[in-house]
Amino acid sequence: MSTRISFLAVGHASSALLAISFTLCVIFDLMFPEHAMFQVWRDLLPGFDWLSWPSFFLGLLESYGYGWYAALIWVPIYNYVVARSGTK
Repeated sequence: MSTRISFLAVGHASSALLAISFTLCVIFDLMFPEHAMFQVWRDLLPGFDWLSWPSFFLGLLESYGYGWYAALIWVPIYNYVVARSGTK
């Protein structure tokens, strides 16, 4: 059994997590505007502006991209450490 992890699996899973979280946060912001986080989204997601359909889809795409960015950094480091530790 290999302890290496799949780059594609982690990339899609991380991206889906962030895209779903972004969508839930937008819904939360619409339901409870007094506790809105859209200021944070403006800082984290370039081009995102509260709230229009193009802006929402841009934020969704950027959230998905951040998941791939995290996988691009994390998976090779994890697989390298596993290979160096001799764990198989």
